[in-house]
Amino acid sequence: RIVQGGSTITQQVTRSFLLSPEKTYTRKLREAILAYRIDSNLTKDEILYLYLNQIYLGHGAHGIESAAELYFNKHVDQLSLAQAALLAGLTQAPSRYSPFSRPKAARNRQLYTLSRMVAVGFVTKEEAEKAVAEKLEFYDRPNINLLYTPYFTEHVRRMLEERYGAEKLYNDGLRVYTTVNIEMQAAARKAIEVGLAEFARRRRYRGPIKTLEPGQVEGYLKKQAKSLAETPMAAGEFYQAVVTQVDAKAKSVQVRIGDQEGIIKADALKWALIKPLDKLVAPGHVILVRAVDQDEKARVWNLSLEQRPHVQAALYSMDLKDGAVKAMVGGRDFKESQFNRAVQSRRQPGSAFKTIIYTAAMDNGFTPGSIIIDAPFVHDDFGSGLRWKPFNYDGKFLGPTDLYTGLTLSRNVVAIKLLDKIGVQTAIQYARKLGITSPLAPYLPLALGASGVSLAEMVTAYSTFPNLGRRVDPMYITRIEDRDGRVIEEFKPHEEQVISPQTAAVMLSLLQGVVTGGTGTRVKALKRPAGGKTGTTNDMADAWFIGFTPEYVTGAWVGLDEMKRMGYHESGGKAAAPIWLYYMQAALEGRPVQDFKWPEGVTFVGKACYRDGTVGTGISEISGGADDFLKKEAGLSEKDL
Repeated sequence: RIVQGGSTITQQVTRSFLLSPEKTYTRKLREAILAYRIDSNLTKDEILYLYLNQIYLGHGAHGIESAAELYFNKHVDQLSLAQAALLAGLTQAPSRYSPFSRPKAARNRQLYTLSRMVAVGFVTKEEAEKAVAEKLEFYDRPNINLLYTPYFTEHVRRMLEERYGAEKLYNDGLRVYTTVNIEMQAAARKAIEVGLAEFARRRRYRGPIKTLEPGQVEGYLKKQAKSLAETPMAAGEFYQAVVTQVDAKAKSVQVRIGDQEGIIKADALKWALIKPLDKLVAPGHVILVRAVDQDEKARVWNLSLEQRPHVQAALYSMDLKDGAVKAMVGGRDFKESQFNRAVQSRRQPGSAFKTIIYTAAMDNGFTPGSIIIDAPFVHDDFGSGLRWKPFNYDGKFLGPTDLYTGLTLSRNVVAIKLLDKIGVQTAIQYARKLGITSPLAPYLPLALGASGVSLAEMVTAYSTFPNLGRRVDPMYITRIEDRDGRVIEEFKPHEEQVISPQTAAVMLSLLQGVVTGGTGTRVKALKRPAGGKTGTTNDMADAWFIGFTPEYVTGAWVGLDEMKRMGYHESGGKAAAPIWLYYMQAALEGRPVQDFKWPEGVTFVGKACYRDGTVGTGISEISGGADDFLKKEAGLSEKDL
C-alpha cells in the first residue's frame, strides 16, 4: 500500500509541476530522479520561487501573491511580518488553519511560525513581539459562491466529495466547471424573494424585526450607510429600515436606510392595518421594506412595508435539451439554513403527482375524452380496516367528467378512480420510468401525491413531456480539471426514451390545458407556450407548480419545514405558480418565442391531443362518454366519429 508521507519543498515542486498525483512505486521513483535533477540545476531561491507561486493556500488561492490579495487585498511585497507569518502558516493545511473558518487555529499557527523565525534567526525577538501585537484585518471579499450560488455550490461540493474523497477535493486544486447560469440563478433568488413577500402580505402583520433604543439608532444607520456606499439602493430590492416618524393622520411612515430617507405611504401600508398605524409601528422600530422608486427632486425613496415570510421555498430549473441545471435555490436564506429543499427534502407533491397517474392511463387504454364519474364514493382499505372518503378541493362534484377536464381542473376523485382502474403498481412503474426514485406507498392516496418526493425528481419527470417522451437527467458539472488544466473527467447529458412521443404529446396537451384554462392560469401572464401542473396537499402544508416551456422545465415549492399548514386558502396556483412565473419571465426575457414540437401519429380535437386511431375509443365509466366529450370539444356529429 502506497501512503503519503512528508515531502521536501523540492519534492512538492516536482510533484506539482511535473507529475500526476497517483500514488505508485513508479511515480515515487520518477519523483526522486526529477527532484535530484531540479536540485542540481536550480538554486534554492529558484526552487522556493516556484514553490511559493504554486502552493495552495486555501479558498481558491494558488500561490503567495494570490493569497495576499485574497486575505489582505495587498501585493506580496506590501505584507507586514504578521501577515506574512499567517500566510506561511497556511502551507501545511490551509483548510485546518483558515483565518476565515478557524481564526483561533490560524492565530496559533501564526504565533508558532513567528516563534520559529526567532529561533532560527530570521527575525529578532522585538520584531516578532511587534508582529504578535499587530491586529490583523482581513479583506472583506465577497464570496461569489455564497452570494450567488450557495445551494448549487454546496450540492456540487457534496457530489465531488462523494466521488473523489475529501483529500483530493480540498488539496488537489481541482477546477470544476458547472452548468449553473449566474443570471438565471439571480432570477431564481429574486423570484423566491418576491413570491414570498407576496405570501407574507397575505398573512397577518407580525410586527417589527427589532426595536432600537434611541442611543443605538445612529450607530445602526452608520453601519448601513457603509454597506450602501458599496452597493447603492435599487428599486425592487428589500432593506431593513429604521422608523423615524409616524403620521397617523396621513397614514404614512418616514424611515431611514443608512443615509437614505424614505417614506411608506398609505397604499403601501394598508395590507397591514389591522389596528391604528401608531400602534403598529413606532420610532426606533426596524422594519422590512421594499424600494419602489426614488423621488429625484426630494431624494426620498418611496417604499412598501413588507414582512419576513414564515414559510420556506425552493426552485429548480433545467435546460430541456440536455438536463443542465441552470438554477437551484434550496431555501429563502442559505446563511440561515443550508438544508437544500430542492434536492434533500421529500415532500408530498399533492396534485402535481396526478400527471404521472394520467401518463400511465394514457398508455393503457384511456384518452383525454374518457369519462370518469366525479361523485362521492367510499374506499375500504381491507389491509388496515379503515374507510376513506376522498373529496375535491372545492368540496363539489361534477358528475361525469372527461379526463381533459379532470386534470386541468385537478379533480381529486377523478384521479383516485383513475388510479384504481389502472392499478397502483402500474402507476409506480411509470413513476420510476419518469425519474421518481423516492419510496412510493402502494395505495390509492398516491393519486393525490401522498408519498414524499423531491423537487428535483418532479422536475426531471416533467422533462419527459415537452421532450416527447425523452427523459433528461439532471447534469450539474460539465468537466473537471486538475490545477494544471488537464481534464480529469467530462460529463455528458444522459437521456432515455421512457414513453412514446405520442403519449408524451397527449400529456403535453393536457398540461397546456392546465395553464390555459385550469388551476395554473396564473402563469398565462408569461405569454408564451407553457404547460404545467399545480400541487396542493389537503392540509395546505405544501404548494407546488411544476411547469415547462419549449426551453426549460422548472419547479417551485413553498411550505414550512415543520410540515404544518401554511395558511388557509394557500395553494399551488396561488403560492408557488407566481414564483415560477417571475423566474421564467426573467429567464426568457429577450428571447424569441418558441412553440412546442408535435410528433407524427397524433390528432387534435379541440385543445386535446390524441394518438391516431384512439379518437372516440377511450375507456370510460359510462357508455359513449368519449363521444360526448368529442362532440362538446369540436362540435362533431355521430357520423364524424
